[in-house]
Amino acid sequence: MKPDSKSRKAALYEALKMGVLTMQLRPGEDLDETALSEEFSLSRTPLREVFRQLAGEGFIDLRENRGARISEMSHTTLRDFFLTAPMIYGAILRLAAKNATRDQIKRLKDAQEDFRRVLRTGSGDDRALANNRFHEITGEMADNVYLTPSFHRLLIDHARISMTFYRPTDNHMAENVTEAADQHDQIIAAIEARDEARAAQLADDHWALSRDQIELFVMPAGLEVPLGDLPRKTPA
Repeated sequence: MKPDSKSRKAALYEALKMGVLTMQLRPGEDLDETALSEEFSLSRTPLREVFRQLAGEGFIDLRENRGARISEMSHTTLRDFFLTAPMIYGAILRLAAKNATRDQIKRLKDAQEDFRRVLRTGSGDDRALANNRFHEITGEMADNVYLTPSFHRLLIDHARISMTFYRPTDNHMAENVTEAADQHDQIIAAIEARDEARAAQLADDHWALSRDQIELFVMPAGLEVPLGDLPRKTPA
């Protein structure tokens, strides 16, 4: 493949990935292959290669004879998110404290500096993406073949539904964002100290801090059944 074709594929990949994470591409939205082929000057074969990569990472769904669409955020997926997020985050940070290299710790500190910078000057999208990058690095630190794919999929929906957390509308929400940044510093310290128990506890604290605001985004007003507590339908 020619270098310029590779760069166009990379550009398409990044554009779709960022579109999903920032909700510019809405959950369940169909992707127009013809329009994307024209916009990025790609034939159908390399375009579908990008689609397959994104589908494997959880950003889009490929449907036979129906094309590609942005991965859904149904009540079932949100329920599963709220059930599994604290468990996966805890396991990731525990393993990060055990396995992190010096280079990874340095990159995590750099990501935290960037996160604090965008808290001061960036948009809600900038903040959510910087937070996502911080947690992506903790996943790299954990270095677990079974957990990593699940964690990456979790981060996609966390970025999408945490947009409200990084667009605070009152003083209490703004204080929570500041506390989240402080917890990042504590997470770095626990990882650097190889304190697995402390890192796992901070994962719980960090999740608890954002859960209420995230629920406001995904739960209609007046709905009294907590996400994560709904029973699944049983087969007939």
